[in-house]
Amino acid sequence: MKTQGLNLFIVDDNKVMVKTMEQYLQNRFGRDVIISTFNDGESCLAKVDKNTNIVILDYFMEGKNGLEVLKSIKAINPETEVIMLSSNENMALAVETFRAGATDYVVKGHNSWEKISKLVNHIVTAPIRLLVDEFGVSKFMAIFLLTFVLMGVVVACALHFMK
Repeated sequence: MKTQGLNLFIVDDNKVMVKTMEQYLQNRFGRDVIISTFNDGESCLAKVDKNTNIVILDYFMEGKNGLEVLKSIKAINPETEVIMLSSNENMALAVETFRAGATDYVVKGHNSWEKISKLVNHIVTAPIRLLVDEFGVSKFMAIFLLTFVLMGVVVACALHFMK
């Protein structure tokens, strides 16, 4: 039985940038992250649901801008982590996106993909950090426990569907 990775959306009207970022993140995270790409906010919003984990969202796009799309994403699924990506270094704009629910604001340029990769990794490893920080278990034990629980869920699902 196959386990599903986190669902990550990349939304930007620059098609070359979207494809390159998709390849970069796919190489970095492999099967841990399932990546979908969109060239406008409207097509992204049509696919956002309760299973959308992370959205990397450009601010300046044709049609709805990133702030409008961010608000709509949060209305559909408040748990979705949204990383705003913009060429604008205006702090007021960044603060506005944080107030609307953005997880982070990354300015396009040198090291921006590295920062996005670190943010995605931070989100992916959140369950391990929770066990380590809140319950004081070792990192190794946290990984073991999560693997054990995940395998239990897989076995339970398999038994349920074999009836």
